Amino acid sequence: MRRLLAQTRKELTQLLRDRLALALALLLPLAQLTLMGSSLSLIVRDLPIVVQDLDDSSASLALGHAFRGSLTFRIVPWLTDRTPDRSFADNSARGALIIPRSFGRDLARGVDTPVQIIVDGSDANTARLVAGYTTGVVRSFNASRGAGAPRQPAVQTAIRFWYNPSLSSRKFYGPGIFVMAVSMFPPLLATLAMAKEGERKTILQVYVSSISAHEFLLGKILAFMAVAFAESLLLLAFLFAFFGTRLAGDPTPFLVATLLYAFCVASFGTMIGAAIPNQAAAMQAVMFGGFLLVFMLSGLIFPLANVPAGLRWISNLVWSRYYIEVVRDAFLQGGGWPATWYKVVAIGGIGSVFYGLAWRRMRRMQLEV
Repeated sequence: MRRLLAQTRKELTQLLRDRLALALALLLPLAQLTLMGSSLSLIVRDLPIVVQDLDDSSASLALGHAFRGSLTFRIVPWLTDRTPDRSFADNSARGALIIPRSFGRDLARGVDTPVQIIVDGSDANTARLVAGYTTGVVRSFNASRGAGAPRQPAVQTAIRFWYNPSLSSRKFYGPGIFVMAVSMFPPLLATLAMAKEGERKTILQVYVSSISAHEFLLGKILAFMAVAFAESLLLLAFLFAFFGTRLAGDPTPFLVATLLYAFCVASFGTMIGAAIPNQAAAMQAVMFGGFLLVFMLSGLIFPLANVPAGLRWISNLVWSRYYIEVVRDAFLQGGGWPATWYKVVAIGGIGSVFYGLAWRRMRRMQLEV
């Protein structure tokens, strides 16, 4: 135990002396949380569209005002003698509403009055949003004029949003970006520290010393678990202060999962550093696991159901997937242990696999020496 704690103290002392590494551990995660938490949004606003009014009647002006009053759209001035597709070509607009010349007269006579909506389909996701929101504005316009709803519908829906009633993007993405930061920076520091010893051959002193592979690895892992805890506390304080998040329900699953996840990411970084004794190559491997897999296959940005089935199975091996679900449950749903126990177990199991692989690599090299 004394040698283990001495190894932990040595790693923390080296980290505190390196200001660049300290900034990497504490300041960059805050910058990442601020930038990504503020820029990612579930709500689309200020989509530019062109309204080409060929009728210029009071009814057509009212329809144009309905689009202008929407928070989703921003009306781009456009001459009626110019074709709307030019606005797509120069990126001035994402959609175009064309009101025909007989719009007001046909509406007054009670005749069906089609209007044309042209959508720039180069960005499929934005195109679907424009099409959906324009349909909603037109439906609202018809309802305000008493059109399209001659009688009270037999079935009415009353929608209530649970857990995130304001549909705040920060409350949804903030916990996920918190997980991404913890997944990136502590293992990156751990793998750099481990790979540096292999690159400079100072690891040979460890191999011929009396310290065991378990003591050496656990000493390093405990040090970078402390880094992960310090980073988590700093990010949580930032989430509570600026993102408006609060713990919902029993916090013990989140606390236990955070302890195990700190062990998991520190073991992952140590395993990579032990297997790849080159700092540049080891850093690339950690960024693949700590960033790319977290970003694409953990449910951070989009649901895993949207991932092709041929790749979706890989998400079962991505450790951040389980921790994101535990963190979102802790901050939004509050399901507690019944909803998250197996995810906590999965985090501990994956971390144990990482530690076992790192120990096997270290033990084999120590025996060879």
